[in-house]
Amino acid sequence: MRYVLAWLLLASFPLHAQLKWQMQPDGGIIWKIRAGEIHSDHIEMSGKKISAIIYYGKDSSGGLLLKQKLVFPMLRTIPNDTRGSLIRTFDQHIMDSVKVNGAYVHEIPKSFYIKGYLQSESSAAAGLSIQRQVFPSTEKAAYIEKYTLSNTGRDPLSVNIPMLHKTDSATGVYGTYILNYQVYDGGSFVLQPGEKYAFSIVISGYKATDEAVFFSAGYEFEKRKALVDQLGKSLVLETPNDTINRMFSFAKIRAAESIFDTKQGLMHAPGGGDYYAAVWANDQAEYVNPFFPFLGNAEGNESAQNSFRLFARYMNDDYKPIPSSIIAEGTDFWNGAGDRGDQAMIAYGASLFALYYGDTLTAKRLWPLISWCNEYLRRHKTKEGVITSDSDELEGRFKAGNINLSTNVLAYGAFVYASRLAASLGIQNKLQEEALQLRKDIETYFGATVEGYKTYRYYAGNEVLRSWICIPLVMDIFDRKEGTIKALLSPRLWTQNGILTEAGSATFWDRSTLYAFRGMLRAGVVDTTLRYLKYYSSQRLLGQHVPYAIEAWPEGDQRHLSAESGLYCRVITEGLFGFDPVSFSEFTICPRLPKEWKEMKLRNIRAFNRNFDVEVSRSRVNIISEGKTIKSINWDGRSPIKLTF
Repeated sequence: MRYVLAWLLLASFPLHAQLKWQMQPDGGIIWKIRAGEIHSDHIEMSGKKISAIIYYGKDSSGGLLLKQKLVFPMLRTIPNDTRGSLIRTFDQHIMDSVKVNGAYVHEIPKSFYIKGYLQSESSAAAGLSIQRQVFPSTEKAAYIEKYTLSNTGRDPLSVNIPMLHKTDSATGVYGTYILNYQVYDGGSFVLQPGEKYAFSIVISGYKATDEAVFFSAGYEFEKRKALVDQLGKSLVLETPNDTINRMFSFAKIRAAESIFDTKQGLMHAPGGGDYYAAVWANDQAEYVNPFFPFLGNAEGNESAQNSFRLFARYMNDDYKPIPSSIIAEGTDFWNGAGDRGDQAMIAYGASLFALYYGDTLTAKRLWPLISWCNEYLRRHKTKEGVITSDSDELEGRFKAGNINLSTNVLAYGAFVYASRLAASLGIQNKLQEEALQLRKDIETYFGATVEGYKTYRYYAGNEVLRSWICIPLVMDIFDRKEGTIKALLSPRLWTQNGILTEAGSATFWDRSTLYAFRGMLRAGVVDTTLRYLKYYSSQRLLGQHVPYAIEAWPEGDQRHLSAESGLYCRVITEGLFGFDPVSFSEFTICPRLPKEWKEMKLRNIRAFNRNFDVEVSRSRVNIISEGKTIKSINWDGRSPIKLTF
């Protein structure tokens, strides 16, 4: 009875997101600026050879704020390290140089719209209306602003758009680089009432040994929209909550767009103005790679395989740790925090990816890396049966001791899924027995009462609640689920921005909040989790900083790192729908249908080398392929369902 009352108290915790944006019927979101409203925000968008962080809004004078931080990941600078991408910030926009009837334009923003690109609607004196679309090229190293000017007044307008063409140069690893700022279709003309006129600017980067190319803003815009549309049609979530559906749709875009065409092949990277043309054991191997098979995105699946290939190059007979990050287009590495539990991250992520991807040849290529990482973990076991590491994924920002909960639970997950992968490949192993023993040793070593909650200490001597106590729930370790979930949602950890890294601090990282949602859903705490997930989704999609999951605060100015969006998607696939792979063609699902929903659906799932839908209602689960129901299962609403293709 006391447990039920505790959940009722948690369910009454106030969760009211402060919303600025509204959802649109076409799948986008819009901010309609109110009179006197001053606000600014930033968003990151990426293509295969560029990433653009756009700062936009309405400034204190009532005018338009628009500036760009452009990153060219394959134009490497010196030193050629993690942050060695050519980066330039442009804080002037073309409309500052446009004249109408002889006077410079003062642009007043009316609205901003986002759907894989940023669109603004503005007005100026004399009846001039300005629409712009801002986006990166999908394939080229170019940033584009596409403009449409409209005369909404009664009199003709004399317009002058300067034919600007500026170049800048920089020196880097590959010699001299050229940054080219080009206005297309500028000049002087008269805009009659009701008429429209289109022009564009393109900022591109290239090596001096290459030639400048022509850009068509209209064509590039259609390619960007086609990418967004293609991602929108794959892995479609349908629930009664439109905000979660829309947040999921947007998360797919951010997770899949941050893939760069490097000399070592396609490489997914976090972004954020710093992290490009490089892969990490946590962001790529652990967080986003296991998601890509569900999406069926060819670039995502290829980038995942490339990341594992790059990590595998550092296997060695002495079992020195694989570096945390492979940087500079695969030519160097970073291991500044030592072993962060990277081998557990890689083995866990690679095993899950291989099972979800459902391709035997790919799995055989990944097996030596997985096997090597698991052997590394065995060699770092203590007499207590737990596994040492120098730090965790926070790289020393918070104390983790030399034996932390995250590394050990990830190692447990690595053993579990590697055992299933080995069985699928016909390889004899004892990984399942090892996993069971490690689970017991995790309970013995980490199980503790912390701040009055029956949960886990994060490391020996830890007496303060930590966010990563959520990670056992993700691996279906539910021995301490009641105390752990109470702690996660208590005022000591939960805040209006999600879960604090450490109780008493002001720091939050979305990754642990998203892990917590996934774990709580897997633990069957559905209706309470839904309230928090709805709040979080509204805050991130429609609040003050939109529209994606963020990295952290105060570090990084809440950057839109890409892999965090992959983690949001996994809240749905592995949390809400409970996907769990058994082999290449066998898996279980354990849907968590909230009481307030009658049904939920996940369509065009591409995992296990198939294309299928899952439809969940209160008493039935249907599996649909090519428009036909291939399985219809009576369901008690709680138990896992085993499925085989």
